[in-house]
Amino acid sequence: MEQLNELVALLTGHFDNKAQFEEKEKAGENFPYARHVNTVCNEKITNLPADFEGLFVVEESYYTGNGSTHAAPHLFLFTQEGEDVKLTSYEIPQGYDKNTFTYDQLGEVDYNQLKVSEKFTPALYRKVDGVWEGGSVSMFSPVLKFTLFERFSPEVLEVTESMEVNGKRTFGYDEPILYKRVGKEE
Repeated sequence: MEQLNELVALLTGHFDNKAQFEEKEKAGENFPYARHVNTVCNEKITNLPADFEGLFVVEESYYTGNGSTHAAPHLFLFTQEGEDVKLTSYEIPQGYDKNTFTYDQLGEVDYNQLKVSEKFTPALYRKVDGVWEGGSVSMFSPVLKFTLFERFSPEVLEVTESMEVNGKRTFGYDEPILYKRVGKEE
């Protein structure tokens, strides 16, 4: 579980891309201001199997662009697979939605009620030259493709996401969003 704990330690905390956002804004480029709050939440999940070795993480993502902010929360399970770490996405638990699913608002959730996302292809991460990298390609529908590629180091979380409908990109940027660790208030 050494790799699992190392990767999840890199990912937990408060992050934003303020430096990158300000640079893009000065250059007149349209780029989102993005924040992530990632928190391990195993203590809020009841009925975990006795031999359970995975780590559940609530990811709260907030994207601001064109004057509005939208939330995109997720529940992920990280498990060690040999020397690699696998990320499996779960549906937001029943009783929550994208505006109410946060670590602070999450009450106890029964493990047996959690549902793996059928749309998201699990992502596999491998440590290469001291940096964790990986991702996956998911077909959310026959015409909607979601591509994820990420690189994680102590300095920065690089996240590249794109959506394509019939081969035409409808969401995403030509370069990764660069998240840096920040204090809680920022």
